[in-house]
Amino acid sequence: MSENYDLVILGGGMGGYVAAIRARQLGLKVAIVEANLLGGTCLHQGCIPTKTLLKSAEIYQSIINSHEFGITTSEPVIHFSAIQNRKKQVVDQLYQGLQYLIEQNGITIYHGFGRLMGPSIFSPMAGAISVEHEDKQENTILIGKSVIIATGTVAKELPNLPFDGQYILSSNQALAMEDLPESMTIIGGGVIGVEWASLLNSLGVKVNLIEAQGHLLTGFDQELAKTLKRSLIKKGIHVLTDTRVAEYEISDNDQVNLVLENKQNKQTLTTNKVLVAIGRRANINQIGLDNTAIETDSSGFIKVNSFFQTKESHIYAIGDCIGGQQLAHVAAHEGKLAVEHIAGKDDKLAIANFAPSCVYSQPEVAAVGITEQTAIDKNINYKVKKMPFSAIGKALVNGDTTGFVKMIIDKDTDDLLGVHLIGNQVTELISEAGLALLLNATASELGLSIHPHPSLSEAIQEIALAIDDQPVHSQ
Repeated sequence: MSENYDLVILGGGMGGYVAAIRARQLGLKVAIVEANLLGGTCLHQGCIPTKTLLKSAEIYQSIINSHEFGITTSEPVIHFSAIQNRKKQVVDQLYQGLQYLIEQNGITIYHGFGRLMGPSIFSPMAGAISVEHEDKQENTILIGKSVIIATGTVAKELPNLPFDGQYILSSNQALAMEDLPESMTIIGGGVIGVEWASLLNSLGVKVNLIEAQGHLLTGFDQELAKTLKRSLIKKGIHVLTDTRVAEYEISDNDQVNLVLENKQNKQTLTTNKVLVAIGRRANINQIGLDNTAIETDSSGFIKVNSFFQTKESHIYAIGDCIGGQQLAHVAAHEGKLAVEHIAGKDDKLAIANFAPSCVYSQPEVAAVGITEQTAIDKNINYKVKKMPFSAIGKALVNGDTTGFVKMIIDKDTDDLLGVHLIGNQVTELISEAGLALLLNATASELGLSIHPHPSLSEAIQEIALAIDDQPVHSQ
């Protein structure tokens, strides 16, 4: 059986379903092929479930520290099964809402594994998709005038530390834990590793965080990364950088013995479980790329041009499978851009140059634009200002003055180049900076915008005023 569509999307994650909805808004006949559940990693194994667990950990810490606000209570008890149940309820509610959206927009869903076909009796061009159904013998062939690949990524594993689902876990497997371990060692100090370290530490787990590079959060401004490292250590997390896992063994008492090495020495670390969070690779195995002219780069991500077209111009690729920032909101934006180009309306949306990056640890980290090191590397004549949250009234009210806002400005033009924040709720503040960059705003213009008082957002206004030597609440 074969079906014809204007657009067939391989993958129903955030990038895929947002692209599908936009395509329907433009009048295209659309189908999505999804092997698992609509919503993809973000909804089911990433953004939403992890942030739900992080919220429970935040509440637990708030109760523990309530005496600082003049409130005393009995010792709180963690019921991890109830925390996991709440996570499931949140995911289920969003999943039901997504299914309703897909139905209301008239998007056809094919549940099964999709593979790209080469030129055949179905189409003279590569790109028809053969869908293997679990409950059917005969494949369905979907013929799209255009195709979008949005298959996302899967967790990388270390060759000498393969996932076993019991002792050595991926982030997906960690999300399914029924009980909290006494100790967890996390391999990888990127966004996923840092968030899990913060989460587990807040829930009372003894956490070791191991990073092979010399610093945490590669790609972020390193002043923020160093501040975060100090904060994690202060909370009791054992952080080791420039350190790798040489070997491991499972002991008779169900412990994992890790042999760690750095430039100076080797040491053995014993832990209950290990979470490997060293990044993700493109989920493109077995999807039929070899039946097409589509190329991948040295890291295994699909190569695309500025319009997200592959080497086969009618086949596009978006989201994590093309590398880049690998963020759900970036995938969604790329999906819109690809569809706009397919429909001949690509002048409407801006290219995703100013996508915020967020880390939902405690403290939170958020950034948009270039880092100070990038400004140095590009020989930009820049200046930097920092504003501590300790100068902001709402931070004192909230009882958390950790962190600061850092703003990078082009000295010659006064243009805003980058904004970097670390502290309480900064992931809710970063969008203003992203909008300012998109609109090519200057620091002076940000300073002119009236911010409510008291609010954490006043830090943005205050630092913008400081750029012009007009600060009110700081020196």
